[in-house]
Order: sequence, then structure tokens, then C-alpha cells
Amino acid sequence: MFSALKRNFIPLSPSLFDILHEAVDVLDSLLKFSDESAVGERILPGGILHKLEAAAQGNLSAGEKTTSKEEVKILPSTQAEIEPPTSEPKPTQAESEPPADEPKPALTENVRISTTRLNSLLLQVEELIFAKIAATRHGAELRAIHGLLADWKKEWIKIHSDLPTFLKGLEKTNVGNSSGKRQLAKLQEFLDWNHQHANDLENRVAVLKEEFDHDHLVLGRMIDNLLEDMKQTAMFPVQSLLEIFPKFVRDLSRDCGKEVDLKIAGGEIEIDRRIIEEIKDPFLHIVRNCIDHGIETPEERKRKNKTLRGVITLSISQIGSGKVEMCISDDGAGIDHAKVKNIAIKLGILSSSAAETLDESGIHSLIFHSGVSTSPVITDISGRGLGLAIMREKVESLGGSISIHSRPDEGTTFRIVVPRTLATYRGITVRVGERFYVIPTNHVERVQQILPDAIRTVENQETVELKGKVISLVRLSDVLETPSQSTAPASDPFPILFLHENRNRIAFQVDEILQEQEVLVKNLGPQLKQVKNIDGATVLGAGKVIPVLNVSDLMKSAMRRRTVPSQSGVGTIPGERTAAQQSILVVEDSITSRTLLKNILETAGYEVKTAVDGMDALTHLHTAEFDLVVSDVDMPRLNGFELTGKIRRDPKLAELPVVLVTALQSREDREHGIDVGANAYIVKSSFDQSNLLEVIQRLI
Repeated sequence: MFSALKRNFIPLSPSLFDILHEAVDVLDSLLKFSDESAVGERILPGGILHKLEAAAQGNLSAGEKTTSKEEVKILPSTQAEIEPPTSEPKPTQAESEPPADEPKPALTENVRISTTRLNSLLLQVEELIFAKIAATRHGAELRAIHGLLADWKKEWIKIHSDLPTFLKGLEKTNVGNSSGKRQLAKLQEFLDWNHQHANDLENRVAVLKEEFDHDHLVLGRMIDNLLEDMKQTAMFPVQSLLEIFPKFVRDLSRDCGKEVDLKIAGGEIEIDRRIIEEIKDPFLHIVRNCIDHGIETPEERKRKNKTLRGVITLSISQIGSGKVEMCISDDGAGIDHAKVKNIAIKLGILSSSAAETLDESGIHSLIFHSGVSTSPVITDISGRGLGLAIMREKVESLGGSISIHSRPDEGTTFRIVVPRTLATYRGITVRVGERFYVIPTNHVERVQQILPDAIRTVENQETVELKGKVISLVRLSDVLETPSQSTAPASDPFPILFLHENRNRIAFQVDEILQEQEVLVKNLGPQLKQVKNIDGATVLGAGKVIPVLNVSDLMKSAMRRRTVPSQSGVGTIPGERTAAQQSILVVEDSITSRTLLKNILETAGYEVKTAVDGMDALTHLHTAEFDLVVSDVDMPRLNGFELTGKIRRDPKLAELPVVLVTALQSREDREHGIDVGANAYIVKSSFDQSNLLEVIQRLI
């Protein structure tokens, strides 16, 4: 086909590119069988060869039927077919060796190294920071010993001049007592020896301290340089993250019936590969939202006097030396503020009165709450309201931040700021009771002592002032649910930390603030991944393990403690029922699928009734009450689209949530599901029972 294109035998067209992209997808499937597990199998690419040959002859209509990845056939084959015998004898070892005078390949500046080994080396270098921290502690102990000896010397100098007079007085009292004279002589000899040895000890400690300070400086510089070089070794251009986006945008936009151009800038900037791996899914989710929610259809853009093709721009720029800004913007419809507020009120995230006073940035922050989505229907692409919440959690776990700027009919911009590298960062060590914690410095806005008189109570909540603004005050011991053992008098000042996360600020009271220093954070492993308020741990002092607090979790925990349900609107919705009290109707003509869905829902605690088709379902709906309907689409007598339409036209059933679970995955079918009033559209090929349960929990 490329040859035909080169000869200008066939013109470029969207249909031609569809076939080319499909061929790439099939090649990707073939490559998955290139490992040892595929030995003994022959892989045939099905109808894609016929479509390529027909298109190369200029007959694009012959390839209209789409060949999916599932059509790739795998047939058993013998080893002889894979490795055909040859009549030529294999060369011997001597024959296969190159001639002695053959030039050896030149060494290049680059070598291949596995990422596993690279990660192992980086982790080992990071462990050297513990040695640096321990050396710092040993240096402090050495300086303390030197200080004690200096204090001893000062006291010795004070009484040294009086010792001869004191000894002479003792000698006079022991006149004629030879034993007493001998003891005084020994005492004076010991005092002289003690003085000399104390001076020698002080001098040796002073020399040792100077040598240690020099060695510690050199060691610290070597560790810092080695760590920085290893970090640079682990740096990759952001382009490695973005190379999948052109095809992703093309496929998804065509699936949604939209025309979208993608612009990329700053792909040459390098950041830590571990950050690239973590940020990949959030990036994909934002781009998916831009296409599905932001960019309008060509017809709607024409009506708004916009260009028919929407534009998504990915731009990466470096901020200073340690941070990278990633902006993802579209020129679509923007965020519907009224719709976001209505959904937040419906979910109980805020009250109606609070929604009226909410500014633009406050409305934008609502979309990061779990369950908030402006999509009219839940599909495999979007609508669950979980993606942005998970995305913010990932970005913040990297020590980054995310913000949104949106204007109606002008578009939306997501701004993500993340560090260029991972590993060490600075933290403040605090004491709460008998326990110690580390709080990341980048979330600490201010540290100060305040008097109890500075606390004011506003709406049953203790507050303090910061730069003229009223900030809520909570005790860190209450948030962490640990005992506080402050022994200071009630009238004495106490330390507080003003922590910030996005737009939120809260003051946390602690028992003591110890120091700020560089720390190396280690995660708690998969067993303790979900521990609330804890982000990891570090080793300080004499090998003592100290938890590192998760500021984002702390803020959420503090806000939950200070929130009063009757005032904020947050809380249990009146009349809400548990899963065991909720009834679901499953409509499916296949007994296998019907039984599978019934078992999944009953295991989750729901009461389940089944129907074999749409007509049977209508009979059940008119004779019993249900909280939700899960239905197939392709059924006899009355299909899922027709059933949903009848439910929406019935005044008694109009508000009943309907989830369509079907094998029909085209854009037209999804749009048909939205038009007839389905609340969710789940494709069976991407079916996952956890997704189904999440959808049901959100709709009921």
C-alpha cells in the first residue's frame, strides 16, 4: 500500500488511514506472540491482508467490514513448520567464528541497561542518604563532647590557681604526719596528670572534630553528586510519555464522532522516568475528558462559529530547576458551572446555600470529588466521576499540584505541576504526645507560636488568624486519634503549623516542633498502602522509624471532623437504604449472562430479580418496585433501547435508573442509549464487575 501511495496510484483519505491503523493494531497483536510461549503456534492476520490488498488496488469499499483484534486466528503448528529443515549443514564452531583480522565493532557512547537494574542502583544510591544523615548525627554528638570538654576546662581554670594554696593548707594540717604528706603528694601528682590528659583529650577531640567536619563535607558532596548523577540517568524526555497520544486522540475522537487536532510542545524536557510512569494515566484521563466532555461535535462547533476541528494542546515547560509544568487545554465548551453545582448538591458534597456563594475556583475544585461527573450517561469512556479524583490523588502523591481554568465556549486548561525528580525532600519533625511525625515542608506555609487568647470560636469551630484571614484550628492529635501529653501550663504559647493544599488552609496544633531537615521517604509497601493520613516513613536519629504524614489526607480528615452535617449538607441522605434493602431487576435473554449478573449483584448484597426479555421486564416493573434495572440491548420481543424508552415514558418509572450492559460498542449505539434515556452504557468486551458495582452504587 505504501508503494501504491508513493506512485500516487491511490489518494490519501480517512478510510485509507482507518485500514492502516487497523493493520498497526493487528501487528501489535502479532508481536505479543513473539515470545517463547508462542512456539508451536502459527498466527494468521485474518481479513486484514485482503483489505490491504484491495485498498492498494484502489478498492477501499472492499475493506468496509472492520476486522477486530479478536479476529486474529491462532492455529496449532508443528515445530517443523516453524523451523523448516535445511539441506545445508550447520557450520562448525571454528567455521562460524569471524576471521582474526576482522575489525571489531567500535564502542559507542550509549549502552543498554534494564530499567530494573537502573531502579535498583538508584535505590541503593538513595540509601546512602541514611549514611549521610547518620554521619550528621555523629558529628553533632562529637561537637557535644567537645563542648563538654571545653566546659570542663573553663571550670578547671577557675580553681587551678587556688590549688597550690589549698594543698599548702592541707600540708600544714598534716605536719609530722608522713602518711598524710604522701597522700597529698599523690593527690597533687594525680591532679597534674588529670590536667595534662584532659588537655590532650580536648586537643585530640578538637582535631577529630575538624577532620570529621572535613570528611563529612566531602562525603556529603560525593553522595549528593552521585545521587544527582543517578537521577539524571533516570531522566527521560516527556516525549516518551506523549508518543502514544496522537493515535489515542485520533481513535477516540473518531469513536466519539468528533474531529480533533493534537498539538504538542516541550516534549524534549526530561523528568524522572518514575514520574512519567505515574503521570501517564492521569494524562490519558484528562485528554479523554477533553475529547468526550470538552470538544463539541462538528455540527455544534459550526453553530457556535468555531472551526469544525477542535484542538487539544499539550505543552510542557520547566519551572525553575526542580519543577515541571504540564498544561492540557482544549478549545471546547468549557465547564458547565451550574451543572457541576447541581451534581455536587445532589451528591451531598455541599449545601444549596453554600453553592450560591461558591466562586469560580471553588466550583472547579468540586470536579475532583469522587462521583462528580457532567456526563449524561456512564460509559466505558467516562461518566463514573472517579477519574479526576484518582488523578488528583496521584499528582499529590508525587508532591505536585493540579489546577483548572475554564471559560464557557472558550475551553478548559488543566495545569499540573510535578517535581522533575523523586527521592529526597525536606520535612519538619513534630512531636504529638510521645510520638514523632514528619510533615513535608512544601505544604507548610508558616510555623509559629500563639497564645490561647488568640483562638476565636466561629460557628462552633476554633479558628486563628493568618494575614487577616480566619483559618480553622485543629489538634493534630485529634485528627490522628492519638493521645496528646502536653505538660505546658494552659496560659503558655503553643506551636502550630499552617498547612495548605490547593486552596485549603488549616492550622494544626502540635506539642513540639523539633527541626527541619532532608529526609528520604520510603513507602509502606502494598500491605499498608491504604493507611489513612500516612504517606510513608523515614529513618531519623539512631535508626528510629518516623511516619511521614500525607497532608492531603490530613486536610480531608480535619475537614470531616469539623463538618456539621446539618449545616453543610454532607451526611446520610434521608431515606437512604443499604444494599441488602435495594432491589435490582436484571434483564438478559442469555441464561449464562443472566446468571453471572445475578450472582455478582447478590454477592454484593442486593436483592435481584431476573427477566428474560423486555416484555417480561415490563411485567415485573408493573407488579413490583425496583431501585435499578440492568438490561441487555439485543433481545427478542422488546430490546433494551425500546425497554428504556418505555420506562422513561411511564410517569411512575421515569426516574428509575437504567444500566445497559451490551456487546454493541459503536458510537451510534452509545448515542442511541443516551437518546432513549439510559443512565449508563457498559460494553461487555470491557466488562468488569467492580466497575458495574461502582456504577450501581452511584446511581442508586
